Amino acid sequence: MTHPAIGLAPIDLAIVAGYILVTIALGFWVAKLSSGNLSNYFLAGNKLPWWVLGLSNASGMFDVGGTMWMVGLLVVYGLKSVFIPWLWPVFNQIFLMVFLAIWLRRSGKLTGAEWITFRFGDGLGARASHLINVVFALIMVVGMLAFGFLGIGKLAAEFSPWHLSPDPLINEKIYGLIIVALTTVYSVKGGMYSVVMTEILQFFIKLIVCFAIAWMAMTMVTPEMLKAAVPAGWNEIGFGWTLGLDWQGVADAATPENKVVATSAIKTIDIEGHSLFAIFMGLMIFQGFFKAMAGPAPNYDMQRLLSAKSPTEAAKVSGFVNLVLLFPRYLMIAGMAVLALVFIGPYWTQLQAEAVAAGKPFSGDFDAILPWVVHEFMPPGLLGITLAGLLSAFMATYSASLNAAPAYVVNDIYRKYFRPEADQKTLVRLSYLTSFLFAVIAAFIGWQLNSINDIITWITTGLYGGYTVANVVKWYWWRLNGTGYAASMALGVVAAMWMAIYKDPVTGAGIDGLAAFPWLFLACLAVAVIGSLVTKPTDMATLKEFYQKTRPWGFWGPVLEALRQDQPDAQPNKNFGIDMINVLIGIVWQTSLTASAIFLVIQEMEKFWLTAGLAVACTLVLKFSWWDRLRDAPES
Repeated sequence: MTHPAIGLAPIDLAIVAGYILVTIALGFWVAKLSSGNLSNYFLAGNKLPWWVLGLSNASGMFDVGGTMWMVGLLVVYGLKSVFIPWLWPVFNQIFLMVFLAIWLRRSGKLTGAEWITFRFGDGLGARASHLINVVFALIMVVGMLAFGFLGIGKLAAEFSPWHLSPDPLINEKIYGLIIVALTTVYSVKGGMYSVVMTEILQFFIKLIVCFAIAWMAMTMVTPEMLKAAVPAGWNEIGFGWTLGLDWQGVADAATPENKVVATSAIKTIDIEGHSLFAIFMGLMIFQGFFKAMAGPAPNYDMQRLLSAKSPTEAAKVSGFVNLVLLFPRYLMIAGMAVLALVFIGPYWTQLQAEAVAAGKPFSGDFDAILPWVVHEFMPPGLLGITLAGLLSAFMATYSASLNAAPAYVVNDIYRKYFRPEADQKTLVRLSYLTSFLFAVIAAFIGWQLNSINDIITWITTGLYGGYTVANVVKWYWWRLNGTGYAASMALGVVAAMWMAIYKDPVTGAGIDGLAAFPWLFLACLAVAVIGSLVTKPTDMATLKEFYQKTRPWGFWGPVLEALRQDQPDAQPNKNFGIDMINVLIGIVWQTSLTASAIFLVIQEMEKFWLTAGLAVACTLVLKFSWWDRLRDAPES
């Protein structure tokens, strides 16, 4: 489903073209900083301050595909949609902020897979754990790249005056290929320096777009207009056993032109199966907690933390991401959702009539709301800035993910197992080749996909579900060894790949990853524990070095006793209680920032001031309970 292509004004074309040229030029200009060695290329030499990395990471998370998804969520589920991204889970940034980023950065390693060797040593089981971590990381990179490819193709095809294929889906994917190629050029050439510097430029462009769209929604849609378009309870963040949104009542009362939005919402809720919202929330919190306890997945988020100057700066990176990302992003999401709820009905009714005339089924494509809003409401000049901002959202996520792939292939496979003595220039050149290869693979996979929601669901519930158990236990139980970790991860990866391809032969439905998570969790946990107990424990010297540097809380008694033979004053980490309190405060803080942006756009000012005040109160508490307690080294 695409809009007729709009003829861009000369000023809009100039802005978009200028943005692309500046981005590529900036990437090449800073490329000399990344040359010379892998540390410069992948971690920017650990020289960038925390606020720069935080802005970069926030920009990388501000993707087009995810924004399209969340706009659709807000339209269908209202304020309750602020919880649905917990599937990812978005609150993993709070766990990182409070304690996990510090633990991770204390290792001083280059990649997540290299960190695995730091944890398990270099025996047979440890090597297996290292390799399965690399495999997972590369699958994750390809999934994220394919996800970005799908979103940017939908956006670009909407605005290009040239139709490169009579098939709208093929047209979207061809444009996806073109933009992927441009992004790959500067990302590969400049490494981490290029990615970070261009992402900061992109972040400020996106800020302009966020505020512009929110302002348009607030000036064009009154609270009364919005109330007439949504069911009762849409503007309430609380929920009961069921979702409690009577979209059928809206459909019955709506004009024919607006009825299609309500009926599309009904179909979406039925397909996604979230009507029993309390059960959905319970499953989501259960899996989200353990995903967050596992630490960052080996992707661009982990690379930012490993790039920080110090452990405490790594923690500040994650905290800053929440502060600068959530509020402006949800201004844009809320603005687009509000404009669509009130004004998209006639357009969708027209498309529905065309589909019926052609003998095809029609269900409103919520992914198409974002380009529709931009197409309909942005005047010349602002349209160019908006397109540049959305293009930058794709480029930031794509380049950040692409930068992670060669770190694993070159550092964790080629240098570790094939040519440990390879010179740094050879390794950097091989990194270029690896990035290009992964861009091609991701584009090929993205070409096969049609739904943003499908790939998000698979990444969040399937791929992350298989990753979770082994990576939780590795932090908190000393007896987990490389064999147990590798076996658990292997089971999880195989299960995730099965979820991606399995379809019921009768219904054609896939596996519900969220419902399957508890069973996958138990199976992976059993494999991790049994695999560790029937094989030798990790060498105590390796465990002592890991524990001495990292000092996690959990079940580390035997290792602490062994460490005290060399360091009698060594102390365990006693911060479990305060860390969990800070996590709870942080999740309330994060959710308040999100909800306050939506309440502002829908002009419910009493709720806006309440949630904004709650966010400020949480910030003040965290200043004393978290920020002032940050330490680079473990306490003695």
